Amino acid sequence: MTTDAQSTRSTGSLTKGHLSPLDQLRLFEKKYDAVSTGIIGRLPLAPIWRCLDLGAGAGSLSYWLAERVSEGSVLALDTDTGYLEPGRADNLSVRQEDLTAAEFPDGTFDLIIARAVLEHLREPEEALRRITRWLAPGGWLVAEDFYYLPAEHAPTPVGRALVGAYVRRMEAQGADMRWARGLPAALARAGLTDVDSKVTPAGPGQSAADDELIGTRLRQEGHTLVDSGLVTAEQLADFIDSLGTPRGQDMTTLLISAWGQRPLTD
Repeated sequence: MTTDAQSTRSTGSLTKGHLSPLDQLRLFEKKYDAVSTGIIGRLPLAPIWRCLDLGAGAGSLSYWLAERVSEGSVLALDTDTGYLEPGRADNLSVRQEDLTAAEFPDGTFDLIIARAVLEHLREPEEALRRITRWLAPGGWLVAEDFYYLPAEHAPTPVGRALVGAYVRRMEAQGADMRWARGLPAALARAGLTDVDSKVTPAGPGQSAADDELIGTRLRQEGHTLVDSGLVTAEQLADFIDSLGTPRGQDMTTLLISAWGQRPLTD
C-alpha cells in the first residue's frame, strides 16, 4: 500500500494528523496480509525468485517474501520508504521511487505484487502494461485494489457520510475507486494468462481489524462529520456502539485480488 505522508495521496483519515499513516498501514496489513500471502502461497514460489513489491508500505509482504526466496531477492519500492527496514534481510533492498517513473529491463522479476497501488494512478491500465513487461517469461503478477460500493446504499447515515466523504477525497486526488472491478479483465488485456481472482469484503463487522480501524478513526475524527452537518452526534455514537455487533455489519468496499502469468513466449 503506497502512502505519501506529505501530500496528495490520502491516508484515508477525515482530517490530517490524528491516525498516523503508520498506524493505518499496520492495521491494513493486519487485515489483508492473510489474503495476499494466501494467494502468493498458491503460486509455484521458488527460493530463487526475484520479487518486486510495489507500494511496499510498512513492509510486511516484503519481509514475508524475503524469508521464502532465501536464494533470490526482494525489492521493496514506495514513494515513502520511511517505514521500511532495509536491513531486515540480506536479500531485501529498498528503493524510494514512484512506480510511474521506475524503469526496469524486460524480464527482471519472477513475481510482482501491486497491492492498493494501481487505483491511485491516473492511468492505471498503462501502468499495468509497463509492469507486466518487467515480468520474466513464466513470471506472475498479483494485483489488488478496492472497489467502493455506492455510498448511498449504506444502511446507516454515518456509513453513507463516511464512505461518501472518503471516495470524494480520493477521486479529487485522481484515484478511480471503481476501476478495481475490471482488474481481472485488465490483466488479460495486458497479455497475462491463467488469470484468476478473489473478492474480500471490507467494512464494519467484516473483521476485528475493520472495526478497530473504523472505530479509532471515528472516535478521533467523527466530529468532523457532525460539525459539517452530515450526521448527528447521536447517530455517530450509535454507529460506534454498534461496531462488533450484528446490527453494525456492512460491506462498504471489496478488495479485488487478481493474478496472472506472463506467457513463456509472447
